[in-house]
Amino acid sequence: MNKNIAVIRGDGIGPEIVNEALKVLDKVAELYGHTFNYVDVDMGGVAIDKWGDPLPQEMLERCVNSDSVLLGAVGGNKWNDVPGYMRPEKGLLRLRAGMGVYSNNRPAKIWPQLASASPLKESIVQKGIDFIIVRELIGGIYFGEHKTETVDGQSVATDILTYNEEEIERIGRIGFETALKRGKKLCSVEKSNVLDSSRLWKKVMHRLQEEYPEVELSDMLVDNCAMQIVKNPAQFDVIVTENMFGDILSDEASMITGSIGMIPSSSLGNSSCGLYEPIHGSAPDIAGKDIANPIGTILSAAMMLKYSFDMAEEADAIEKAVSVALDQGFRTADIMQEGDNLTLVGCSEMGKAIRNNIKR
Repeated sequence: MNKNIAVIRGDGIGPEIVNEALKVLDKVAELYGHTFNYVDVDMGGVAIDKWGDPLPQEMLERCVNSDSVLLGAVGGNKWNDVPGYMRPEKGLLRLRAGMGVYSNNRPAKIWPQLASASPLKESIVQKGIDFIIVRELIGGIYFGEHKTETVDGQSVATDILTYNEEEIERIGRIGFETALKRGKKLCSVEKSNVLDSSRLWKKVMHRLQEEYPEVELSDMLVDNCAMQIVKNPAQFDVIVTENMFGDILSDEASMITGSIGMIPSSSLGNSSCGLYEPIHGSAPDIAGKDIANPIGTILSAAMMLKYSFDMAEEADAIEKAVSVALDQGFRTADIMQEGDNLTLVGCSEMGKAIRNNIKR
């Protein structure tokens, strides 16, 4: 099979972790007889420096015209003082909107080899952590009107949160469909005791449930959900929520699994062309030191094979290779623990260990 992949290495540790993921994809292509063609795309700080734009139109078109997109990370302290419309993250928002990917799917799963790395009590971890957060991606407060003005002699900042029924319904369906493929439990998270947008969210979700009677739907306020994720994560199967809430909750969920460096994500819309990226940031403080954890990016590449290319066997081979590498005791700094037979390795060595364990 021949596939064109737009590759955004980005900023900070982005180039390092993406390079390891590409080597993994090359190994898969060799074993399974595929051809992956990589098209380089500049986005984020590197694009600002090179083009004066966090995502030039030509780069966006390369992504839209590809079979899928693999992204490392964007941003860094270097660009903190640029105007808001020029920030590296604006390129990411523009990419999501341009690709029409409105559903961000972030699994929170603890690898048994890393159970002791979780900050939660052992008694909580033993109950199991295996859920997924389905986050609406191109609506809500991040895409609403933003303005700062002077009123009565002082600055006033306004950010508008808006959702319509169609936006809620399409992400709600993703939530229900995902639950059907898992444990058939869906938790809809909002703030309906305060926000009109959340009351509409809740209304639409309950209307949708009539089409999915086999899925158990529950409602939870976002503040309670934040508590429950650390108190009893085993209760969750699929969580569906709006953009900002999902951004915050998914980062929280990633940390209870031991390390944010282990978590992949997929962003999908109405086509098979998706955006795949680890959920961590660009970590400029460790960039170029070969100590970053590439596993989240490698697992993102596996998600791309499964969800965009219909290569489930190849994706499973990557996931098994990650598990075997962890069994062999390889650990990057963020997941290093005290114990026998553990070996501290850098980004490139972890990537090599995973590649060596990919079998057909």
